[in-house]
Amino acid sequence: DRIPWLCNLHDILLRDVSSGQHVVLACSALKKMYRDILIRGKDGAALKHEESGKKERLAEVQLLVVHLRGSFEVISGHLLKRKGHFMPPELLQSQFETLEPPATPENFIQVSVDRNLSEVITTVMETLKMKSESFLMSGLQQNWEQISSPFQTLFQSPCLYCTLNCS
Repeated sequence: DRIPWLCNLHDILLRDVSSGQHVVLACSALKKMYRDILIRGKDGAALKHEESGKKERLAEVQLLVVHLRGSFEVISGHLLKRKGHFMPPELLQSQFETLEPPATPENFIQVSVDRNLSEVITTVMETLKMKSESFLMSGLQQNWEQISSPFQTLFQSPCLYCTLNCS
């Protein structure tokens, strides 16, 4: 039941990135297959037929996964403190059982949520800055302010606490 939702998210990401926007998507993509759909769509970089009859690969979304890692106990503690959230604490165990943490060759960073919120934000932003600098050196014509702006917006959102604890 997640597949159509993930495909819609892929289409939104592809549309916005194609129009030159820098996009941050906060969602639970616990399985590698879900992250693959966000990158390539349902059929994995499906082929597009041009009018000339040639087949052309559709563009993939360049995705950087920020994996917010924490022990069951730490995340459970945060979850129990939340009020009025859609995810009941009883579902947490199944989330841990479903989780397929990102691994090579996926493009990801991993940040521990065992720290306080400001430390988590600082770690994510510093890591993103280092990654963006390596992209800049490899010829990507972006600057740090353009790349980091969507992340800074996410970190200022009222549901960041939820984002940090739904990983």
